[in-house]
Amino acid sequence: MTEQRDYRATVFLPKTDFPMKAGLPQKEPGILARWQEQDIYAKTREARAGREKFVLHDGPPYANGDMHIGHALNHILKDMVVRTQTLLGKNAPYVPGWDCHGLPIEWKVEEEYRKKKKNKDEVPAEEFRAECRAYAQNWVNVQREQLKRLGVNGDWDKPYLTMDFQAEATIVTELLKFAEHDMLYRGAKPVMWSPVEKTALAEAEVEYEDIVSTQIDVAFEITESAIPELVGAYAVIWTTTPWTIPTNQALAYGPEVAYTLVNASDGRKYLVAVDLREGFLARTGLQEVDEPGMPESGQDLIKWALDRTYIGEKLAGTLAHHPMHALGGFFAEPRPLLAGDFVTTESGTGLVHMAPDHGEDDFLLCKANGISPKFVVEADGKYREDWGWLGGQGSVINPKFNAPDGPICSDLKEAGALLAASADYKHSYPHSWRSKAKVIFRCTPQWFVPMDKVLGHLPSKTRAERRWEGEGGALDPQDETAEASPTLRQAALDAIAETRFVPEKGRNRIGAMVEGRPDWVLSRQRAWGVPITLFVDRKSGEYLVDAEVNARIIAAIREIGVDAWSDARAQEYLGTKYSADDYERVVDILDVWFDSGSTHAFVLESGRWPELVPAEDHVGPTADLYLEGSDQHRGWFQSSLLESCATRGHAPYKAVLTHGFTMDAKGFKMSKSLGNTISPIKVMETNGADIIRLWALSVDYTEDHRIGDEILKGVADQYRKLRNTLRYLLGALDGFSDEEKLPVAEMPELERYVLSLLAGVDATLRKAVADFDFNTYVRTLLDFCNEDLSAFFFDIRKDCLYCDSPADPKRRAYRTVLDTLFHALVRYAAPVTVFTAEEVWQSRFPGSESVHLLEWPEVPAVAADAARWNELRALRVKVTEAIEPLRREKIVGSSLAAEVTVPASAPEGDLAELFITAKVARGQGDDVTVTPSTDHKCGRCWRHLPEVSEDGDLCDRCDDVVGALETEA
Repeated sequence: MTEQRDYRATVFLPKTDFPMKAGLPQKEPGILARWQEQDIYAKTREARAGREKFVLHDGPPYANGDMHIGHALNHILKDMVVRTQTLLGKNAPYVPGWDCHGLPIEWKVEEEYRKKKKNKDEVPAEEFRAECRAYAQNWVNVQREQLKRLGVNGDWDKPYLTMDFQAEATIVTELLKFAEHDMLYRGAKPVMWSPVEKTALAEAEVEYEDIVSTQIDVAFEITESAIPELVGAYAVIWTTTPWTIPTNQALAYGPEVAYTLVNASDGRKYLVAVDLREGFLARTGLQEVDEPGMPESGQDLIKWALDRTYIGEKLAGTLAHHPMHALGGFFAEPRPLLAGDFVTTESGTGLVHMAPDHGEDDFLLCKANGISPKFVVEADGKYREDWGWLGGQGSVINPKFNAPDGPICSDLKEAGALLAASADYKHSYPHSWRSKAKVIFRCTPQWFVPMDKVLGHLPSKTRAERRWEGEGGALDPQDETAEASPTLRQAALDAIAETRFVPEKGRNRIGAMVEGRPDWVLSRQRAWGVPITLFVDRKSGEYLVDAEVNARIIAAIREIGVDAWSDARAQEYLGTKYSADDYERVVDILDVWFDSGSTHAFVLESGRWPELVPAEDHVGPTADLYLEGSDQHRGWFQSSLLESCATRGHAPYKAVLTHGFTMDAKGFKMSKSLGNTISPIKVMETNGADIIRLWALSVDYTEDHRIGDEILKGVADQYRKLRNTLRYLLGALDGFSDEEKLPVAEMPELERYVLSLLAGVDATLRKAVADFDFNTYVRTLLDFCNEDLSAFFFDIRKDCLYCDSPADPKRRAYRTVLDTLFHALVRYAAPVTVFTAEEVWQSRFPGSESVHLLEWPEVPAVAADAARWNELRALRVKVTEAIEPLRREKIVGSSLAAEVTVPASAPEGDLAELFITAKVARGQGDDVTVTPSTDHKCGRCWRHLPEVSEDGDLCDRCDDVVGALETEA
């Protein structure tokens, strides 16, 4: 037997320097540096100049800490939107922004003060604001570099900051538009207040946590009533906020609730709701005892009980003592029982104590009955020093202060009014999401935007034109032709109806919030923010509206920022027409949500970023998309909506996309205290930015989703498969040129089928981009690479690539399709794995323009018999499964050594090539059977063929190819 020749040198194996191991953490910074050196963002703008615009307006994150996983997800999604729209050929700029005012930053600066035992109130306001500004700028710089490292492409050299003087001036301009349109008022009513941060809070600044509170039952002695039996009895209230008893001014009953007198074992009679009597007795430990003359049973007992049951409306005119009436003054005043529709029998006693200083229902009911708040609790949560009971004490949110043995309960007990007290009531309660401290409802003078006042400056609409059919009195519901301007609530709901929401459920969420929200509380009692630049007449209480005064204020703030609003310059702004002595200069600052809600004005409309100015349409300039977390339905989405609707009559956006929150691998909310946080910065240091990008775009971002080490390992595995696909294409296309290309019409059926699959993938990806369905985008791309290409097309055609002559039409067709696939896949992957796509592109075309300047690939429209190919592929799976046992038992070394029998009904075609077997025959039954081939193996291509005389010899094809190579040599 002759010695076998080694033919490996004659096989056309893929050849590339592109490494299998990514090394992303080391490689990505270098790619990023080249992008910055080449100014890819500017080149992208130049390449898309004059094209159709797509404007995504960036919602400003707070500049106060390292990027966390929520930041990463949010900005990756935004980058994906911008890059895919750019890939489609649109001019899709991205200008990042930051929210720089407000409590988050001020709180951090105060923390540093506290560490140094420094009192903020002793520091000049200008100096304190300068420190806040420097703090914010530092974190802008830090976050900017972190977001760049994430591969987000944007105008990083010219971001928008709400603390820029131009921005501050624009925010003031927007505020003064509200004033000019009479859409501001100062009112005193309860708002959510943080005693720790000493300021009012918006709903968006509050989160709800479960707590355990003290619940108490308190007796108010009835002194006067139209029902004689009630005089001398005690009305009982139940509350979980004992600290509000010192500000009680009335009691509320349900007009339709049934009440009864309980003759108790302590010798008193107590008025409670019939349905809540048992709970009252259980909490207090009292026993109900028979009264003298009480019938023992029967109809007489029923009549007797009914005579002692009182429908709430009968309680009108009843008066009671405050439990601490002996203190005199405020506490000696009688407490009226008032009808309140909000009183229910779900819990408590059916009677509710009213403290208009500390509750919305309390305030409204008392106001309707001529009872005013007393402003008892100070900004820090303590009672006023001059208050008759517990003056100067608190803080009212301290559990010890409210405890059963605390000062309030102790005094009530001594007064004989405390019937029950236990620190065991579990319920949800609002907390400041910054300090994590409990908030209270506190009545203070604040500035509000009315939700239900007609916007007279906006165009009127008929009821038929208005999409929202809610109430509000603006239109006659019976008249479809009547015209009226909308209220702010109506205008916002109209805009919601005209906006696209992704996912659609966002529409109902924000709609319900707007429909039920109270007036917008604009004022905050802090230092770091845009001032409410109003002068209030000291005599009339009306704020000044004067265009010349406003112009001077705006010009000054544009010049030096918010420090321009000072007493020293008050007369300068008022000019010669008014005297500063006659006007109060408002010292409150604006709710930071007004700042961010005004960003559309100075980002989209100022002209500072011309590429962001959207094309005018029938409703005026609007962004194509706002994209933030679902919590922004009550935050930025809503404040932007209200600001724009009040000043422009339409939403500042055409579409709103929301994403859920990132949980840990077990589905728990991430928390530093739990130690389950995942830092995107650390992920990039160990895995690379492309891994975290692939994760972010693989999850169903519309719902809450998870991340963890095992999840990231799975993502890394998916990345390796994608990388290997691209690496294979690079190697298989080594030396490919346009001269080698073959027309589609001359290609084998398999190549045309794969091109038809590519066309389908292309259509799916285009739809995914239109739907912002990035989970489908990534899954489609990965599945195509793994299942259609690597496991099918590449597997079948490796024999052709390795062993056919370079001039063979089949090999040329295969490489032509590979080239088409390369150009498509590298573009499809570019918005997802931004660094890897660049690496792949430069590996094939060194020194060329960035892959991110390319446009969506042109994919040939090729049709194929999908049903036939689905049948062939299903049969291929069966054949592979049938061969596997023989491989495990080493009866055959590979599928090439197997002869297969398939059902007679199998589709026609070169089945041996498709199944990568020696032969395929058709049998009589439906089974697939496998036997070892009796033919010898070719020493070059390893196929078992009849023409090979003995193992190691060449088949006819290989003999021709090798001969040609030797001739060329």
